[in-house]
Amino acid sequence: MIVTRFPPSPTGYLHLGGARTALFNWLFARHNKGKFILRFEDTDKERSKPEYVDSIISALKWLGLEWDEGPYFQSERIEIYQSYAKKLFEEGKAYYCECSKEVLEKKKEEMLERGLKPRYDGTCRNKNLGPGEGRALRIKVPEIKEIIFEDLLRGKVVFPAEEIDDFIIMRSDGTPTYHFAVVIDDITMGITHIIRGDDHISNTPKQIIIYNALGANPPEFAHIPMVLGSDGARLSKRHGAKSILEYREAGFLPKALINYLARLGWGYGDQEYFTVEELIEKFDLKSVNLSPARFDQDKLLAINAYWIKNSDNKYLLEHLKYFLKSYDLDKFSEEYLLSAIETVKTRSKTLVEMAEMIEFYLVEEVSYDLNGAKKFLVSEIKPLLQKIVEDLKEFPLEEEKKLEEYFRELSEKSGIKLKNIAQAVRIALTGKTVSPSLFEIMKVLGKERIEKRLKRALKFI
Repeated sequence: MIVTRFPPSPTGYLHLGGARTALFNWLFARHNKGKFILRFEDTDKERSKPEYVDSIISALKWLGLEWDEGPYFQSERIEIYQSYAKKLFEEGKAYYCECSKEVLEKKKEEMLERGLKPRYDGTCRNKNLGPGEGRALRIKVPEIKEIIFEDLLRGKVVFPAEEIDDFIIMRSDGTPTYHFAVVIDDITMGITHIIRGDDHISNTPKQIIIYNALGANPPEFAHIPMVLGSDGARLSKRHGAKSILEYREAGFLPKALINYLARLGWGYGDQEYFTVEELIEKFDLKSVNLSPARFDQDKLLAINAYWIKNSDNKYLLEHLKYFLKSYDLDKFSEEYLLSAIETVKTRSKTLVEMAEMIEFYLVEEVSYDLNGAKKFLVSEIKPLLQKIVEDLKEFPLEEEKKLEEYFRELSEKSGIKLKNIAQAVRIALTGKTVSPSLFEIMKVLGKERIEKRLKRALKFI
């Protein structure tokens, strides 16, 4: 069975780049009917925070990237790492080093002065030291010329072994280093494929050395290109690199963000819009582009607008409720709310916009745009509004053509422009000069609400 993992460090919120890595691992596992594991690399005690854990979990759940196992926490697995470290020491594949930070720093400075790349010189390699206070455990890097691995995207990758010294796998305080903890986790969790950013490619040789020392077969590696800003620089906050939950606050649909993230460096022919089910069906690593993907806020907004326009109204209502917490939605029927959504969905790029547009359906009294009200709710329009109230019982709200004919006839008989009549009614019903089709609005509001709002407009005049 194919097993992938997403191992965030809870030292910050989940951002676009991390979310795309999680998505690619999740899609690869789902496509192959495999398993997706969540674990937190939280051994950095100072910077790891519980609120970041909670936020990352909330973001993944909001996106719909549910995991099959976990979440695991490295901080709860220290004994496992220590047992594997003991095994390597007893087999003579690792040794204890008593060199202090000051000594190591001095060695580093001397090498730099001689024009050499700083590396540990093996001072303690043959001292046969046992565990003790202030002693770290180093792995014995084998004397080989190069380390080779096959990357699923890049093919054969070769690293000169001379670039790697006997690196520390367990610190003097008994905690594992990043490379060691990651490898032990991947072995014990049965990870078969590691899909991660190409900024990790230089970590792979060290990790392969640990796999080999433990007699374990390394997983398959796929290093995906980074996400860049629109200017080609590394993605940062100035490019809009907000946390994933900030995109929820800004009114993006999770499936729109999933669609956009999947298309950042991956494609399937000319298809632009994908449901989650289509992504699971079509996703493969062969179609991942080796060129860095560029983040485009306008493109993301266009995809969001597409999915708002083309989503089922019940799905939209489910996500729109988050932005309508200040309204008592229980007093409205679901049918009314869904009909209201239908009138604004083609005009909304975000759920925030939709919530603003739909407000007039949810209040007892609308707030008038004063400039519009002064312009259109005038004394000459008063008799026409009164007539509409009188004729309301006979209004064919389901038949837009007949409604239009009624308003045209009203305009012709009164000599007042149809636009002025329509705008007066629009302001009376919505409070705004711009809204969805007037006849659509009337159909949703119903005769009772229309009558109340027209009578209030008459009082205003």
